[in-house]
Amino acid sequence: MTAALFPDTPLFSWVILPGLIFLARITDVSVGTVRLILVARGFKYLAPIAGFFEVLIWILVIGQIMQNLTNPVCYIAYAGGFATGNFVGLWIAEKLSLGMVLIRVITPKPAGDLLEGLRGRQYGVTAIDGQGANGPVQIVFTIVPRRQADTVVELVKTFNPHAFYSIEEVDSVERGVFPRRARGDESAFLALLRPFRKGK
Repeated sequence: MTAALFPDTPLFSWVILPGLIFLARITDVSVGTVRLILVARGFKYLAPIAGFFEVLIWILVIGQIMQNLTNPVCYIAYAGGFATGNFVGLWIAEKLSLGMVLIRVITPKPAGDLLEGLRGRQYGVTAIDGQGANGPVQIVFTIVPRRQADTVVELVKTFNPHAFYSIEEVDSVERGVFPRRARGDESAFLALLRPFRKGK
């Protein structure tokens, strides 16, 4: 196909073709990274679509590599596209901020101020008493959209600067207390993805 579009010239063989391979590899690896995240977040309809395009692009790239086995620049472009695609895919996933996370806070002092701060911002919070290595502690749980995790962590640091906290993935949640979405808080793209996700 490429031979029909471009003449078999040194410019095509050593510049244009490697460039196309590089860009295509970035695309398919980026799509693959996003696909894995879609699978983990429960987007059971979008993940197969992403997988289809990922494999389709990969097959086209491999076809060009096999037709140009004597061209080392194509190999370099392929490897460079793979490495860059990982970076781009993770960057895209970070910007999408898909899914929900559980934030667990353990504080040795009473967490009343933190609880009030979280509830005042309409976050659902559960608090229990526990026993730590050095005495009594309070354990605070809240489940929030991933894109709001940094906001909650800032609240934790404000009210309990020395508190221990951890963040982990949540597969799906239902019937919880979640902050209302402010206008513009969710991008149009994320709003389109919502119907394809299982759970909330």
